[in-house]
Amino acid sequence: MNNSGGAIFVPVLIQIGMTMGLYIYLGVAKARALKRGQVDLERRALHADAWPDEVQQINNSIRNQFELPMLFIALVLVLYALDAAGMLAQILAWLFVLGRVLHAYVHTGSNYVPHRRALFSFGCVVVLLMLMLAAFALI
Repeated sequence: MNNSGGAIFVPVLIQIGMTMGLYIYLGVAKARALKRGQVDLERRALHADAWPDEVQQINNSIRNQFELPMLFIALVLVLYALDAAGMLAQILAWLFVLGRVLHAYVHTGSNYVPHRRALFSFGCVVVLLMLMLAAFALI
C-alpha cells in the first residue's frame, strides 16, 4: 500500500479529537448547570429536557458527530484499503473535517440553523465526492 496514503488518517484523528473535546465541554457545562441549580435532578438521568438549553445544545452537537462523520471515517478506511488515499482523497478529508469543526463551532455557539445547514450540506457533498472516488477506485 501507498505509505503516503496514511496521511489521510490525520483528519480522522482531528475529527475524533474534536468529538472528545466536545465531551469535555459537555462535562464542564453540566457541572456548571448543576452548580447553578439549573437541573431537574429528578429527571436528569432519563430526560434531556431536565438540562438547560446550553447543555442540550452541546449534547446535540456530540450526537451529530455520530452521523455523517461515521460515513466519512468508513470511507477513509475504504479509500485506504483500495490504495486510493492519494492527494485528492486527503484534500477531501481535510475539507470534511474543516467543515465539521466549523459546524460544531456554530452548533455549540450561535446555533444559527441556516449556517449549520450550509455546513452540514457541505459535508454531505464532500462525503459524496469521497464515495465517488472510492467507487472509481473499485472499477
